[in-house]
Amino acid sequence: MSVFDRSDADEFARGDRALIIYPELPGKASVGPAARLGEAEGLALAIGLDVVQKTHYRVRNPRASTLLGGGQVEDIAATGQALEIDLLVVDATLTAIQQRNLEEKTGLKTIDRTGLILEIFGERAATAEGRLQVELAHLDYQAGRLVRSWTHLERQRGGFGFLGGPGETQIEADRRMIRDRMARLRRELEEVKRTRSLHRARRKRAPWPVIALVGYTNAGKSTLFNRLTSATVLAEDMLFATLDPTMREISLPGVEKAIFSDTVGFVSDLPTQLVAAFRATLEEVISADIIVHVRDIAHEETDAQRNDVLSILRDLGIGNDVEGSVQPEMVEIWNKIDLLDEDKLSEMRGIAQRNSDILLLSAVTGEGIEDFKNLLSDLIAKKNVTRAITLPSSDGAAFAWLHARGKVNVKRETKELLHLDVSLSRQFWGQFEKKFKFEARDELDA
Repeated sequence: MSVFDRSDADEFARGDRALIIYPELPGKASVGPAARLGEAEGLALAIGLDVVQKTHYRVRNPRASTLLGGGQVEDIAATGQALEIDLLVVDATLTAIQQRNLEEKTGLKTIDRTGLILEIFGERAATAEGRLQVELAHLDYQAGRLVRSWTHLERQRGGFGFLGGPGETQIEADRRMIRDRMARLRRELEEVKRTRSLHRARRKRAPWPVIALVGYTNAGKSTLFNRLTSATVLAEDMLFATLDPTMREISLPGVEKAIFSDTVGFVSDLPTQLVAAFRATLEEVISADIIVHVRDIAHEETDAQRNDVLSILRDLGIGNDVEGSVQPEMVEIWNKIDLLDEDKLSEMRGIAQRNSDILLLSAVTGEGIEDFKNLLSDLIAKKNVTRAITLPSSDGAAFAWLHARGKVNVKRETKELLHLDVSLSRQFWGQFEKKFKFEARDELDA
């Protein structure tokens, strides 16, 4: 058996009966136990597990050997036997030793939060880049778990001839193979990153603004994306329904074309291996002109989810006040208002009215979608340049071209001339002057 023939997927299968536990550690809780268990159940269901029971344990003194206390481990073992559990899901990060000890003491196959998310990503990755990123993250995760994972690694290869000694242990050989494989994956991802950078540079030369959707997983990003672009991206009530980024063209009021990007959803305690592996993909967010943070405003932990998303964005360099850095515009969309009762909806409307960076909508019913499009148009127009130009009244082609790509205000019209104030991006002004042989006119205050 080779290191590359085995993954954690071999340890459990769809339909396995799972017990989920959430160990609440001192100073670690950003959301309540009920919400955390609910999210863990969503992760388990996304990989096809049969969740039999969920339990919350308060851990005052985490143990290096098992994380949990002795009585708690005994309770888990008894529950597992009584309910015929196949798999123990621990909604926390376990060390290799803790994972092995829990398996021995409870008699249950055990997987932690990181391993569970990696399994979901491994199943959902649809593109070559996504599969590379998941494999890199998985190998990074497995590198420290070889002692637990493969019993054949206890064997040794004997020495040969005058070299003597016990030779290279199988575990050392497999670790070396993992390191070599990870180095190759990083080189391949670097090539993908260069290709993606070239694509971004090409888009930057074009006049089309890029709008990136970000948010907590299951916030409704893909549903909103489909409504705006008429795409058919998978949009289900499921964590990580979308993994690989998708880009589509859309038209907005006064904007002929914009590029819309749907990205992977975030979660609290996103495994560091995944953040590192998916950095190339998340760079699409960094290079966007506008970032739309989609929130599930009906979720009981919506504020905690917001904080988790903003924390990951800060890790990417977005939202940090670094001198000389150009930050994209950011707007917050409060989605799923169709799930709010009248009192809560009225309260949310009052908050949104006091904050111009917040907009309420429902991606399912379409309420607020037109306001959202207008808001995006206004944000794009903020970066435009407004100039005064004069066109012959007979030049309908030039007037239509301007109207399709920007905002046109007719100041004065005579029988032969149109005096206009026009707001366009600098790239569009360059195209207009080249196409219609117009020289640049006076630049006005926007």
